[in-house]
Amino acid sequence: MVFKKMLAALGVGGPSVDTVLATPSTQPGGKLTGHVHIKGGDHDTQIEYVSLALVTRVEMESGDQEYSKNVEFHKVRVAGAFTLPKGATHQLPFTIDLPWETPITAVYGQHLHGMTMGVHTELAVAKAVDKTDLDPLQIAPLPIHEAILDAFLRLGFRFSRADLERGHIYGLHQTLPFYQEIEFYPSPNYSGGIRQLEVTFVTNPTGVDIVLEFDKRGFLGASHDSFSRYHVRHDQAASTDWVQVVDGWVRQAVQKHSAHGMPHQGHHGKPHSRGHGMGGVAAGVAGGVIGGMILGEALDDMGDMGMDFDF
Repeated sequence: MVFKKMLAALGVGGPSVDTVLATPSTQPGGKLTGHVHIKGGDHDTQIEYVSLALVTRVEMESGDQEYSKNVEFHKVRVAGAFTLPKGATHQLPFTIDLPWETPITAVYGQHLHGMTMGVHTELAVAKAVDKTDLDPLQIAPLPIHEAILDAFLRLGFRFSRADLERGHIYGLHQTLPFYQEIEFYPSPNYSGGIRQLEVTFVTNPTGVDIVLEFDKRGFLGASHDSFSRYHVRHDQAASTDWVQVVDGWVRQAVQKHSAHGMPHQGHHGKPHSRGHGMGGVAAGVAGGVIGGMILGEALDDMGDMGMDFDF
């Protein structure tokens, strides 16, 4: 992936920058590698710093207004001050460790509708800062994410969309100022009790907290939200019958007659404060993902596994 932009900070004759990603796809907790190539202009230039930032679109609210905006959530300086001679070429290799909570943007290589992710390159010259256009970046799920998402698909749920909500989920440690909601249409097997399901992963180096938000059908068609939370380890991804486990999670939620919600602020959704191994099955499920997922818009307290907590 290559993108170019003549930096406007110095006007005509200033330096230009190309950022080349070694791969356009990585995973939460993984590494992003590549090179920043800077081409000198028609005079010597004092560069103050060069940095890279991950950028994504987050749902916000202010009073009664809801809106979305691009947010930089992980910024790394790849070079300090140096002099770029006239016409010279300077190459900066980089390796960036991504946050474990970096949201997923693609499943089985297909873009997840509603998600935006990219990289800005920032170059500072003479106290002026200029940024390149957004270079798209794909974030694929980790094996534990994929195993759980696959189980929902096998149970008949269908991807709808995903987005990022500003805030923190009550009782969970988060390093980022937002959390992801992956939305599903209900499976016919459960649709009598569920209108919609939202899945949130809060990942760390040892495992992942899974928060399930069920919009449940109630008396005379009324609906209410129910929340359940689980914790699983990364090493359980390939040694667990996830279809059976996830089916149990869903059936527990459907059978509950009431939800005891905790107060929350901010955008709709979860209470928050300010809150099988895949190899052989991936090919068989991919068709269902592509059919069920709405694609497009390329850029547009804690329990052990199986214990349910209804907030």
